[in-house]
Amino acid sequence: MAATEPMVVYFNPVCSKARGAVEILQDKGANIEVIEYLKELPTRADLERILDAIPDPPSALVRKDKRFKELGLDEADYQTKEQVVAVLLEHPELMERPVVFSTSGDRALICRPSEMVLDLLD
Repeated sequence: MAATEPMVVYFNPVCSKARGAVEILQDKGANIEVIEYLKELPTRADLERILDAIPDPPSALVRKDKRFKELGLDEADYQTKEQVVAVLLEHPELMERPVVFSTSGDRALICRPSEMVLDLLD
């Protein structure tokens, strides 16, 4: 039964949005599996699954933060699914978080703000 599958959360403990999303899910009694993606690096298949499941364009999965700028990257170079997978395989710290999958595993959201996670609860 799909409803018993855990909601998968791609998580970074230093991120307040990620902590907030996990807290909301725990408060709601959701069955969750937390993946610290900087310790358990996502594979090409993981990243493709995320990109296929989120409603956003592929570029939304890449953080355009201080680290992005330090690396000398250009937003225009990370628009397609393949470009995004390539940069995140090389620099997983650039993955936007938290990414949360629904219990069915076919839908995911980048939960910024954290409360967006409520849209995935049945």
